[in-house]
Amino acid sequence: MLFDLRGRGRRRTVQAIYLSLAILMGGGLVLFGIGGATSGGLVDAVSGGGGSGVDKSIYKDRIKELTVKLKANPKNDAALADLTRAQVQQASVVGYDQGAGTYTKAGIEGLQIAAKSWDRYLDLDPAKPNGGLAALMVSAFGANALNEPARGARALEVVIDSRGPSAALYTQLALLQYAAGDVRHSVLAEKQALARTKPERRKLLKAQIAAQRTQVDDVRLGGIEDIVPTQK
Repeated sequence: MLFDLRGRGRRRTVQAIYLSLAILMGGGLVLFGIGGATSGGLVDAVSGGGGSGVDKSIYKDRIKELTVKLKANPKNDAALADLTRAQVQQASVVGYDQGAGTYTKAGIEGLQIAAKSWDRYLDLDPAKPNGGLAALMVSAFGANALNEPARGARALEVVIDSRGPSAALYTQLALLQYAAGDVRHSVLAEKQALARTKPERRKLLKAQIAAQRTQVDDVRLGGIEDIVPTQK
């Protein structure tokens, strides 16, 4: 993992950075799952994927049903996509701590299972990878969940391929890649974002990206202690 999230204050601030970069850069497609076949994105995952009124057995039964289907046909990419989505939703329902703003141990374990299913899905090389599912996985790999920005960036690339390029999505990709330590690809994504931005707004966007990178650097270098004082 890139960041040490053991301190509650640190975890909160890292989570806020991930949320703010998506909101400030206008990444609505990934935030809310807009434009895909299914709902569910960063906001849905953070809110617990359906709220306290959700029947926790719904996704569990769905997972069993899809597992049986995949045993009969392991290369059924549609069923594997549905299984991955159900596993993420199950993890959010049973393992998301609203108070702490992050996943419990059980929730993380559920997301790890979903991540393996996602990898299996990608390995099948579907002709048209599901953009809605990819958006859900961006949130599953987020800082308040699995905290794997490199895998989040790869999922976001699937979103871009599925829905088409935009300045907002390339901006988010640039920041995820930077958080993952991939500076070269982050710069390339930033160029793509700027190329799709009106000339009069490019300077502002470039400054916003630079500010978000600085926040990531502060977290990586431990400067966050200046933001969230240690309780004595």
